[in-house]
Amino acid sequence: MGLYYMEKGSGFPLILLHGNGESHEYFIHQIEYFSSFYRVIAIDTRGHGKSPRGDKPFTIVQFAEDLYEFMQEQGIAKASILGFSDGGNIALTFALSHMQMVEKLVLNGANLTPKGVKRRVQLPIEIGYKFASFFAGKSDKANRNAEMLGLMVNEPNIKPEELQKLTIPTLVIAGSKDMIKTSHTRLIYESLPNARLQLLEGDHFIANKKAEQFNSAVYDFLK
Repeated sequence: MGLYYMEKGSGFPLILLHGNGESHEYFIHQIEYFSSFYRVIAIDTRGHGKSPRGDKPFTIVQFAEDLYEFMQEQGIAKASILGFSDGGNIALTFALSHMQMVEKLVLNGANLTPKGVKRRVQLPIEIGYKFASFFAGKSDKANRNAEMLGLMVNEPNIKPEELQKLTIPTLVIAGSKDMIKTSHTRLIYESLPNARLQLLEGDHFIANKKAEQFNSAVYDFLK
């Protein structure tokens, strides 16, 4: 597949997974900070950033499979994974299938189902998806839009009880005014047997906007 990635630093691998419609560049403050302690690998998901779309399904499950192939290609037997938003959903899906390959897990603004997203945020996404789907056959741009929005409308689909088998240490971290319902973030935390919960003042984009507090919380957990 040949996913594009940026690598910096040395030591134990720390993989960063960005959110929907973004690229590794979202993590500019994390790459810089964590490369002092870890071998940081920030990946562009299939069809995002500089990674090719390929012809496989555009789904969270496929993205998790892409991550497995990437780690195999790079000879990485085990890594800690930090996932933001859809990247958190990919990280969680990956960990559920390949728990032995994950040292520690950081889920930032992740959700188990689309119902975890606040309705005022989700409704415009659903409307946009309907429009984009209608025009999808007419242009590449509309098709790409439909695929991106479809990820947020149709996925992920993880049952809270599935999380009970995930025994790896996990940090569940979100903004106090996140687009993910706080009750849903708490549900993820409460469903995981070995988790820590941290809410930072801010919105969905705390890793970017509140980098100092975010990095400090994540570093405390990882070390």
